[in-house]
Amino acid sequence: MTESIGKTFWQNTKPAFVPQSPQSRGEPQPPLELPYDPTARLIPLINPDRLSLPSASLWDVMAKRTTLRRYSSQSLTLNELSALLWFTQGVKEVTNRPVTLRTVPSAGARHAFETYLLVNRVEDLQPGIYRYIALEHALLGLNFEGDVNEQLTQACFNQRQVATSAVTFFWAAVVERMQWRYPERGYRYLLLDAGHICQNLYLVAEGLGCGVCAIAAYDDDAVNAALGLDGEAIFVAYAASLGKRMS
Repeated sequence: MTESIGKTFWQNTKPAFVPQSPQSRGEPQPPLELPYDPTARLIPLINPDRLSLPSASLWDVMAKRTTLRRYSSQSLTLNELSALLWFTQGVKEVTNRPVTLRTVPSAGARHAFETYLLVNRVEDLQPGIYRYIALEHALLGLNFEGDVNEQLTQACFNQRQVATSAVTFFWAAVVERMQWRYPERGYRYLLLDAGHICQNLYLVAEGLGCGVCAIAAYDDDAVNAALGLDGEAIFVAYAASLGKRMS
């Protein structure tokens, strides 16, 4: 009975035409990372093998994990931010295909997300908007105007955890990178991949004595505009505020 229900569902929902992917047509794949000005100064992060991490049990971290919207005024260290970025989008290897193998799973190893940060309180970093350059494990400063916190807080419908966070993460999907291989189901895979990334952020944050609030309620046009994204080829699919727990 179950098999027949599943077959009926598939027959009724499968598309009449499955488009050929750019990959199958022999088109070159998109770059593994968005380009940036090669003369721009990158801010190096702490190498993964040099991170100073507190000991934590995965089972305890998973049991304690909860959404947190109120944070202490304590700043993150660059070591902590490096760990959060490494364990959510860090590149472990670039293969000969080439694809990136990272600390989170992704459909077909497409890894179509770029990480943007609203930095409010991180030691040794000027407040502003940054982009994580995953292939270099470094930060690229983008915008240090005084009102960027207010812009992004308003774009997130004035959710105060954005304004008061130490850092708020914005994950932007590069559609072409996923649809090069998966033209029809690519949007579904993007959303699944976003969930993998955010869950890792929750777990790593818990291990570091921080808390996270995942955010999906925001004005798409306003958030994309604040980050300099076109909202179509590249758009924010998910966000999360983060800060140190109150003692």
